[in-house]
Amino acid sequence: MSLLQQNISLKPYNTFRVSAQSAFFSEVFSEADLKDLLGLPVIKQQSLLVLGGGSNLLFTKDFEGLVVKVSIPGISSVVKDDDVVVTAGAGVVWNDFVKYCVANGFAGVENLSLIPGTVGASPIQNIGAYGVELKDVFYECTAYEVATGNKRVFEFEDCKFGYRDSVFKNELKGQYIITEVSFKLNKQAKINTQYGAIQSELQNRGIEKPTIADVSKVVADIRVSKLPDPSTIGNAGSFFKNPVIEQALFDQVYSNFPDVVHYPAPNAKIKLAAGWLIEQCGYKGKVVGQTGTWKNQALVLVNHGSATGQEVYSFSEEIIKSVYIKFGVKLEREVNIL
Repeated sequence: MSLLQQNISLKPYNTFRVSAQSAFFSEVFSEADLKDLLGLPVIKQQSLLVLGGGSNLLFTKDFEGLVVKVSIPGISSVVKDDDVVVTAGAGVVWNDFVKYCVANGFAGVENLSLIPGTVGASPIQNIGAYGVELKDVFYECTAYEVATGNKRVFEFEDCKFGYRDSVFKNELKGQYIITEVSFKLNKQAKINTQYGAIQSELQNRGIEKPTIADVSKVVADIRVSKLPDPSTIGNAGSFFKNPVIEQALFDQVYSNFPDVVHYPAPNAKIKLAAGWLIEQCGYKGKVVGQTGTWKNQALVLVNHGSATGQEVYSFSEEIIKSVYIKFGVKLEREVNIL
């Protein structure tokens, strides 16, 4: 049975390293732990927050409820011909999962190397990078309903994946806790090097026929060069979504800013690079008090030491307003605000 604690500091449990407290806190290491916890009468009276790596949220105040830190371990795989289903506990660090897959020759997640967070959070956010999204490799996930403690398996169609979105962020928000996720990968790699600087970096290294290990290494190196390490400076990675806009709005933006960084998106829409938009507004590397944007990537907001969550939030509001005034494009936060 996991220990139920009271009045716990959440600073060690969020990568922004902002100060906040939780009225109740419990860390679970198995499905049995979680089921026992959900059976406690006190749980029914509390608002609930589920934490993985704490890498996609910003605390702007204390949490007057129960924080459940999911630390369920374990990775296993079942191979059938060229297909392989890999299942990982919700508490497994995402990049450890990617390393396991690459080391075993299981292709499909190499472009998602070095994304912060845990496996359990990956379907909620439909994480993505360098032309690949979690939905491209998702098989199913197991979750427990908070209200009943009942176990449910979510298949692909149940999850309603969208751009950095899923059913777990919308109609089922806060109703389920994911305990494990399964992915359908392949032993025959279909290398994807068309997004970002992957292809040019491979060429710089003289790699003409890249393996998934090559792609993973290049993606990780690119991310390290652009993004700050949360262990040395507080941040939550990309703070804003890349905006997806209609063709008519894109035409307006393009007419005024023909060098705007953009990509095709589904349904005849256009995806803009939020980092580029923010940089054009003069925010790259900007410091305001104890917060600011990262010197190498304007999309990332950082805590330079003792910033409060509210200070970071106010700074993000300033950026949203500036981008809208200049481009007529409304940025959305990717990070969850609490």
